[in-house]
Amino acid sequence: MIRRFGETPEPGRRYIRRVGAYALLPRGDALLLTCQADPGPDLQLPGGGIDPGESPITALHREVYEETGWLIAAPRRVGTFRRFTYMPEYDLWAEKICLIYTARPVRRLGPPTEPAHTALWMRADMATEALGNAGDRHFATRHVNRLRGR
Repeated sequence: MIRRFGETPEPGRRYIRRVGAYALLPRGDALLLTCQADPGPDLQLPGGGIDPGESPITALHREVYEETGWLIAAPRRVGTFRRFTYMPEYDLWAEKICLIYTARPVRRLGPPTEPAHTALWMRADMATEALGNAGDRHFATRHVNRLRGR
């Protein structure tokens, strides 16, 4: 069973399953995050949907680059969660299956190529409270606990 974070699905509502790959990108005591400005400011782990025929790792590299402008190396899957949410940019209700990886940010090539995204570094302990959804906060907290040896 995949752990659910956030809202309980509404009875009778049709949700479209969307699988995506997302990354914890640590450097020292900070994480590389993305802030999506539209439809409203939302601090997120970089990542997103896996396109048809695309592997999760390929999608992870593509999405991290699009949302942060960074190249990454050595991705390793650390968990999965799901959440039920409305996605206004697609006008759909989704059951998001979020594959969470940790990877090493290796080089910034430039600004994000995805419109309305800004890359930022934030102390990991601050990210545990600032990230916009409970699943992202959970995995950021696990990361911080590993740093602290818990």
